[in-house]
Amino acid sequence: MAAPAPELIAEDDRLVGRARQRDGDAIRLIVKQHNRRLYRIARSIVRDDSDAEDVLQEAYVRAFANLDGFRGEARLGTWLARIVINEALGCIRRRRPAIDIDLISTNPALDAQIIPFPGANRVPDAETTMAQNEIRILLEGAIDRLPSAFREVLIARLVEDMSVAETAELFRIPPQTVKTRLFRARALLRMDMERHIGPVLGNAFPFAGERCERLTVTVLERLGLS
Repeated sequence: MAAPAPELIAEDDRLVGRARQRDGDAIRLIVKQHNRRLYRIARSIVRDDSDAEDVLQEAYVRAFANLDGFRGEARLGTWLARIVINEALGCIRRRRPAIDIDLISTNPALDAQIIPFPGANRVPDAETTMAQNEIRILLEGAIDRLPSAFREVLIARLVEDMSVAETAELFRIPPQTVKTRLFRARALLRMDMERHIGPVLGNAFPFAGERCERLTVTVLERLGLS
């Protein structure tokens, strides 16, 4: 995997250095830069909006309380994502027993869980916009029903547009496993759904505006930097 660009590493180092000095502006910038990706990763694991926000908040507080643990061996975003994953998995463990992902197969019976989607209307009118919003909701539900190992990879690769190498590093699995899980996830979602939902896939699980600002303010308050 290609090494991060030096200027990106330097920017991470500058922000982390300021955050270690409890610079509220730096912490706010870090949170806002990473909120959407980290929220989507958390939600891909816990499958609940409220739980995902709780996971994200706890992960940020843990991260900023332990910034000395950031050694610059990976990008700041990757380091934060691993903390989010650990928090999300902890949330899952508290809710129910863990499931062995190695036992997951491409059982044809799973196809019955996938909701068929209507054809896409190419005219960008109000009805089309409403239909696309409804399709997005259906898509999120279909993604939620995927086995967790497939769902997490699909979110990282297709929704967040992370590379195979980035996804493999994030979840600490071989690149070939990333490819296999993505293939199976897409098969479960079906070619028909992918064809019609593709234009709105990037809008799935939004986390911006008021929600982003609210979480940022809450994290700063918990760190005593409001």
